[in-house]
Amino acid sequence: MLDNTTTTQHSESALLWTLLIGNFVIGTGVMLVPGTLNDIATSLQTSVASAGQLITAGAITVCIGAPLLAATMAKLDRRMLLATTMLWYALMHAACALAPGYTSLLILRVLALISAAIFTPQAAAVAGMLVSPERRGRAITTVFLGWSVASVVGAPLAALIGGEYGWRAAFWLLAGLALLCAVLVWRVIPLGVRPPAISGAMWRQTLGSKLLIVTVLVTALSASGQFVQFAYFSPYVVQVLGGTAKDVALLFAVFGLFGVIGSFAVSRMIDRVGPPQAVMMTLVLMAISLLLWPLGTSITMLALVCIPWGLGCFSCNSAQQARLVALAPAMASVSVALNTSAIYLGQGVGSAVGGVMVNHGHMAQLHWAGLAGLLLAMGLSAWAQKLARQQS
Repeated sequence: MLDNTTTTQHSESALLWTLLIGNFVIGTGVMLVPGTLNDIATSLQTSVASAGQLITAGAITVCIGAPLLAATMAKLDRRMLLATTMLWYALMHAACALAPGYTSLLILRVLALISAAIFTPQAAAVAGMLVSPERRGRAITTVFLGWSVASVVGAPLAALIGGEYGWRAAFWLLAGLALLCAVLVWRVIPLGVRPPAISGAMWRQTLGSKLLIVTVLVTALSASGQFVQFAYFSPYVVQVLGGTAKDVALLFAVFGLFGVIGSFAVSRMIDRVGPPQAVMMTLVLMAISLLLWPLGTSITMLALVCIPWGLGCFSCNSAQQARLVALAPAMASVSVALNTSAIYLGQGVGSAVGGVMVNHGHMAQLHWAGLAGLLLAMGLSAWAQKLARQQS
C-alpha cells in the first residue's frame, strides 16, 4: 500500500495528471490504426477490410491480456510496472514504423498493445487507491480524460500526419510520446504503490457475481456497437463522402473535442447522479448519433451528427469503471481488468463485424448494426441497475 511519506511527497493532483497523460498516450496509440487505415491499406497493398483486422487482432490481445496480466503482475510496484509498460509501448511502435509488410506489422501491433492491456486498468486501480471513497468516481473519470484528450488531439494529429507524411511517421511520433511518458511516470509515481494482491478467491467472487458480469457486458456491447462504425470511420469519410485526409482529421477533432467536454461533464456530475445514471445518459447520446447517421451526407453534417457520440463515447467508459469500483471496491483490481478486457473484446467483435459488412459492400449500413449493439447495452445497463437495487 501507499505509505504516508509518499503521499506527502507526491500530491494527488500530480499523480492523477500523470495517469491522465499516460492514458492519453495509450489512447492515441490505440487510435493510430483507425486514423491511418487508408494509408496503411494503400502502402502495404492490402484491402481496407484486411487492414482493419489490425484493430481486431490488437483488441483480442488486450481482451485476453488485461485479466491475465492483472493477475500475474499484481505484486509488482506500480511505478516500475507503469514506466516499463510505457517504455515497451515506445519500442514496439518504433518497430511498427519499421515493419516491412502487413504480416510483420500485425505481429508487432499485437505486441505493442500488451501495454494497453496493462496500463489502463492499473491506472484506474491506482487512482481508486489514492482518494477517499466519496471522491473515487471523480478521480477515476479524471484519469480517463486522457482517452478523451487523445481523441481530440492524438487521433486527429495521427490522421493528419498519416495523410500528409504516411502512417509510419504517425507511429514514430507515438513512439516518441511514449518514451517521454515513461520518464514522466518514473519521476512522478512514488515507490510503494501496490494495490491488494489478487487472489483466486477474488476472481471466483467477481466471476460469480451476476451483477458485476452483467455490468461488464454493458461495456462489451457498447464498444462493439461503436466499433462497427468507428473502425471504418476513415474509409467511410473518403469512400462514401469523398472526403480527404484533412476532412478525416477535422472530424476526429470534432469527435474528440466533444469527447473531452462529455468526460469533463460526467466527471463533475457522476458522484452526484450516480454511475448507473451517468452510463445510461452516455449510451443514449451515442445511440442518437448512430440513429441520425443517414443525415450526415456532407462533412459538415456528419460533424454535427457525431457530436452526441463524442459526448458519450469516452465518458461512458470512465463511468463504467467508476460503477464497477463503487459496486465492489475490494474487487476493483479484478473488475476493472475485466472491464478493460470487455472494451477491447467489443472493439474486436465490432471491427470484425464491420469488416464483413464492408467486404459485402455494406459500408453505408454500418451504423444500423452499431445502433443495435448500443440498444442492447442500454437494456443490460437497466438490468444491472435493477440487480444492484435488489442486492442493496
